[in-house]
Amino acid sequence: MLREKVENALNEVRPTLQADGGNVELVDITDDGTVKLRLQGACAGCPMSQMTLSAGIENHLKKVVPEVKNVEAVNQASPSC
Repeated sequence: MLREKVENALNEVRPTLQADGGNVELVDITDDGTVKLRLQGACAGCPMSQMTLSAGIENHLKKVVPEVKNVEAVNQASPSC
């Protein structure tokens, strides 16, 4: 159920990421409410990726899915931004 809520919330931010040639993949959700994401495409190595993750994606997830306590990026690829 929580995974579905997070996926639905990510689907709301995906169009913005995709417009810039990027995307986001849900990797895991821990028992303590940490959501682990993999930024893809142009977002993976962009210098602004941390800002996108915290100010954009994390804030949105916390607002839409209150169970989310933290968001972390995992396995980011080499820069392509």
